[in-house]
Amino acid sequence: MKEFLLGLRLLFGSGRGNRVRFFLMAAGGSIGVCCLALVLTIPAILDAHDGRAAAREPRTASAGRADATLLLQRSDPYGSKAFTRVFIAKGTAGRQATPPGLSELPGPGEVVVSPRVRALLRDQPAARGLLPGREKGVIGPSGLAHPDELYAYIGTTHKEIADEARVLTGFGYGYAPFPAVEPSTLTNLRFALGTLVLLPLGIFLSVCARLSAASRTRRLAALRLLGLSVKGTQRVNATETVVAALLGALLGLGEYWALNQVMSRTGLPGLKWYPGDGALSTTTIVICLLGCPALAWFVGRASARDAAANPLAVRRTAVPKPPSKWGGLLLVTGLGIVIGYCATGLTTHPASNTGINALLVPAGVLLTGIGLVLTLPLISFTLARKVARSTQSLTLNLAMRRNEIEPGSTMRVVTGLVLLVYAASLAQGILIELKQVTRPHAPAQDYAISLSGLTPRQQHALSEVPGVRAHALTMDSWTDPNESDAEVQPRATALVATCAQLAALVEHSRGCVDGKVLRLTDPNSSTDPGVAPGASFVYRVREGGKNTALNVTLPSTEIVYKAYAPSAVGSASVLVPPAALPAEARPQSAQFVLTSSSDPDAVRQVLDGIGAIAPTAEIDPVGININGLRQIIVIQTLLVLGMIMGLVIGVAAFLVSVTDRAVERRAQVTAITLIGARARTMRAVQCAQVVLPLSIGLALALLAGKLAESSYLITGGGEVLWDISGLPLLVIAAGAVVAAAAAGSLPLVGRRINPELIRRD
Repeated sequence: MKEFLLGLRLLFGSGRGNRVRFFLMAAGGSIGVCCLALVLTIPAILDAHDGRAAAREPRTASAGRADATLLLQRSDPYGSKAFTRVFIAKGTAGRQATPPGLSELPGPGEVVVSPRVRALLRDQPAARGLLPGREKGVIGPSGLAHPDELYAYIGTTHKEIADEARVLTGFGYGYAPFPAVEPSTLTNLRFALGTLVLLPLGIFLSVCARLSAASRTRRLAALRLLGLSVKGTQRVNATETVVAALLGALLGLGEYWALNQVMSRTGLPGLKWYPGDGALSTTTIVICLLGCPALAWFVGRASARDAAANPLAVRRTAVPKPPSKWGGLLLVTGLGIVIGYCATGLTTHPASNTGINALLVPAGVLLTGIGLVLTLPLISFTLARKVARSTQSLTLNLAMRRNEIEPGSTMRVVTGLVLLVYAASLAQGILIELKQVTRPHAPAQDYAISLSGLTPRQQHALSEVPGVRAHALTMDSWTDPNESDAEVQPRATALVATCAQLAALVEHSRGCVDGKVLRLTDPNSSTDPGVAPGASFVYRVREGGKNTALNVTLPSTEIVYKAYAPSAVGSASVLVPPAALPAEARPQSAQFVLTSSSDPDAVRQVLDGIGAIAPTAEIDPVGININGLRQIIVIQTLLVLGMIMGLVIGVAAFLVSVTDRAVERRAQVTAITLIGARARTMRAVQCAQVVLPLSIGLALALLAGKLAESSYLITGGGEVLWDISGLPLLVIAAGAVVAAAAAGSLPLVGRRINPELIRRD
């Protein structure tokens, strides 16, 4: 207890400079704790989404009493979102089960909607066609997975839905039908956030706990010489770091609370939540309030080891021992693992991410990152010693001698920046793998919209939606139901398009001539024997309020084409030029087909454009799962959030370290300046002290990061194994980091000389 009280007295009674450093430690720790709380709360937010979705999921049976409640659920794409409508026909048998968020089931002609649907109906009145009835109320938060969900309960009668409906028995399942993030993907996401955020966070908190290390070490050595025990000296130092970490943890939790209130109301792209979803749990509070001070305790005891063991050497500024080489062992081990997996990428059978590989790859990435941090002081020490012995430059000699004596001081400045570049390289690989897994294999994406639900004006507007590169019509041939052999009548799908439109809709085609009816042949697909040259087919067309027919005879001239998989035009048997249809003709049993790039961003843009123009139209996004598309947005948002947090932590570590270094080095800079060194020379010395070891560290980070990224991509099983295209961006980022570090070292040398700074303490 005496050591604790002594530490507090030294903390608050050692002058204004020491108190400033203390609050700097607390402020830096608060940023780290805020990021830690955010990372720990993300799984809780996703679980809250899934929990509410599971609680409202209807339980149904195929049969029941005639007066039982019936339910029919429809989930259709509205733009790039899913619009879920639940049709309910109330029964009279017994008590009615009620879903969360509703006080009672809607009656016939009544509609209960989510707040997002209410806003949609206000902005898009045409969407009322999806919700027959009058609005009765709004679904409460307990009945929605997230605040931005499109969800509605529609009251109806037994007669209207009896053919397809099921008997409602209750609500609630133990699992969500469509989780916000699949469990396997969530595991990879946790690893990514751990690498992008938690690894730099641990280094950052350690940096904050070791601020003003040199001056504190000299002060602790004085206490040791006055008779304080070894353990007591370590406890005195740990007291300051623990109190600062505890204050920083409290501030960080407060910062997270304010951030949660703001972000839950504004939301992130694809991810919105209620404030209660992101509330701090007991586990998160315990981890932040106990874990961060515990880390500070161990760091504080370790940093006081030299002062407690050999106080005379510290007071007399003896030559320190070289940094430990054990960090290099971790780096070699991690690089050995990732290089081994990179080597499998050069073979015909690359390693996969199953079995033991699922553990070894993340372990190799983490060991490489940790080893990189622990090896930087040794690299700085070795470089400084060799350069100082061989150089004839006064600037380099002064810079390298200081790095040789205190390699850890400079490394605290550059470690966060080096980790930032390493994490950025790995983040590139994670985003590349995500695009490979979620992106359709075909380079094109088709959208089929029933022509009966479109007006001519909407049809024209849809063809000009941003991202749409071609449009066409498909028509199904008509068969006479009165024919005795109607079930075996051949059918042929006609594609109404020009040759240019055909070329944009399929992978390749050969033999197309504009203005002619041509037979379409795909060698890779089977055709109906009745669809042969000379066969005639009838297509029903409505023109001027009258039903007419368009007769098409298949010619012998053919177009050989290959459609994408999947494709909305892959079943077409004949190409009909648009001029063959009258200007005002509207084919029956027809689909309006659009095509765009398969890039997820382009797909979302086109779907949102369709939803804005034709909100009630039935859309078939060929081969796309809307819920899967939503998951892509959520995962990308969380990864970008992790990268932003990693950037904030890296920059904060640099700013905190460079500020502390400026305060800690004022006495040495003043002493050398009084001897006669020019300010220009001293600025060059300070830049060289930071830039040279930082450049070596960044080069190693680029190499290690690209190897770690390649091992991650190779085991992911995608087409991209070597991300060469991302290297220039990382090199530019590394150059910017070096420039920022050089600029940050300049304030160490001021215009005024204060001899008071070199007074003996």
